[in-house]
Amino acid sequence: MTSDLTSPTLAQVISVLEEFFPSSTAASWDRVGLVTGDPEQPVQRIRFAVDPTLAVIEQARDDVIDLVVTHHPLLLRGINSVATTTAKGAAITSLVVADMALYCAHTNADVARPGVNDALAAACGLPDDCEALDDEDGQPIGRVGDLPQPLSLKAFAEHLASALPPAPVGIRVSGEAKAQVRRVAVLGGAGDDRFEAVRRSGADVYVTADLRHHPAIEAREEARGGPPYLIDAGHWATESLWLDAAADRLRERLACDGLTVDTDICTVRTDPWDFLVGSTHSTTDSTPDSGSQE
Repeated sequence: MTSDLTSPTLAQVISVLEEFFPSSTAASWDRVGLVTGDPEQPVQRIRFAVDPTLAVIEQARDDVIDLVVTHHPLLLRGINSVATTTAKGAAITSLVVADMALYCAHTNADVARPGVNDALAAACGLPDDCEALDDEDGQPIGRVGDLPQPLSLKAFAEHLASALPPAPVGIRVSGEAKAQVRRVAVLGGAGDDRFEAVRRSGADVYVTADLRHHPAIEAREEARGGPPYLIDAGHWATESLWLDAAADRLRERLACDGLTVDTDICTVRTDPWDFLVGSTHSTTDSTPDSGSQE
């Protein structure tokens, strides 16, 4: 680092983040933007993370980070106290005491181009020009596109697993292992409310996360065992892919204005699951006789 480089203010960093991920494009129920921090404070070190958990904030504080940019909001639901007796209160207090800013880009980063879903589409092997899967509040959400060549469902799932950060639960697949897939729909994070859009898109497989029992089994029943097959790749894993590109973009954009920051990615895994017990792994290429699919 040389002395002639200039650090931006928090306001200048936020201006670029808003350029990339306008708050106006967030879903009506979402809570995005600046949570803590003084717009006039200088910013030199910026960390990107999926979740603003206590562990993420503690690590950032220990590493003397000036700004944490997270995908998920800290205050999505209302609170009536910031006492440290609650996790939310402890998080806010830690941020304020450390003079550390927090900025959240959630559904506005989902719908952005490039954004969360573009990173997931790329991990699946889809081209850059994928069309939107659906829309929410007038904004495009999800992506759908075609692989360069068909793959078996098992081979596709294995390719995706190799592109995702490792998580204890791995990925769950519903469908016949040898089934051929080419058209792929993706939606980072929770996506079991988009099955109608997936069917309309003609996708052979749907990559998302947080698939609940009843919506998933109903989707498989509607498919009569055929496409669209389902892949639950994990909430944290599917959305963490976006972090590197977002950090690089921010740093490069600020450099265009003669401003220099250091960016990095949080190393805390915020997937809530730690280990798996009693799982069985089918290695057959046949579809089970029961109504659910492996």
